[in-house]
Amino acid sequence: MSGTAIGTDWREWQESWDRQQEWYLPDREERFRIMLDMVEALAGPKPRVLDLACGTGSITDRLLKRFPEAVSTGVDLDPALLTIARGTFEGDDRVTFVTADLKDPDWTVLLPYDSYDMVLTATALHWLHTDALAVLYGQLAGVVREGGGFMNADRVVDAATPRINAAERAHRHLGMDRAKGEGVLDWAEWWQLAAADPVLAEPTARRYAIYGEHADGDTPSVEWHASALRAAGFDEARAVWASPSDALVLALK
Repeated sequence: MSGTAIGTDWREWQESWDRQQEWYLPDREERFRIMLDMVEALAGPKPRVLDLACGTGSITDRLLKRFPEAVSTGVDLDPALLTIARGTFEGDDRVTFVTADLKDPDWTVLLPYDSYDMVLTATALHWLHTDALAVLYGQLAGVVREGGGFMNADRVVDAATPRINAAERAHRHLGMDRAKGEGVLDWAEWWQLAAADPVLAEPTARRYAIYGEHADGDTPSVEWHASALRAAGFDEARAVWASPSDALVLALK
């Protein structure tokens, strides 16, 4: 995507978001593949999925390409990203989008279904502090059907390994610098482009009124996530994929 506005070409906006995210997460597609592998293993090829903090619908996009008979509900609060998501999937009756604040204690009443086979989220819940995240995990335990599951792919930090953490961060930033030299947009540049677009300018302004530049959340360890999920009502929880900086945690009812 160039530095000019691309109007309502929603597929191009979707792809530009993916490229921007991959700048930070070069193994992003790998975590999506493992996530969908586990969806298939646990819920089969026709799952009812809640795409939590869905953004532009990146998970839903990959879900429906792999499982054409799946059904997805995307939930987010970001007006700009939801505008792209709704534009991308307009007319697809397999997909519903809901505007909701995950910190609202009653957000689940807005969902079109009482329960879901799987709840999926990626690179989103680090916007929450651990106390709010623990509450959210309890709400999700009430949304996932018996035998269903929840998967969260996100940044994790192990404070006991500072040298490993530093090496991973340094290597990741080398790759980011190389990609930047090739013209990849970073977070701030992508949002500047959205703010300049005649269609996305207004929802982008509302987005900044809600979040500011970036929310200040936490990046707890895998062990914290697994323990909090079990305390919330899930029977089992552990990492099913990990990179040097991120992990995919799966919890089952």
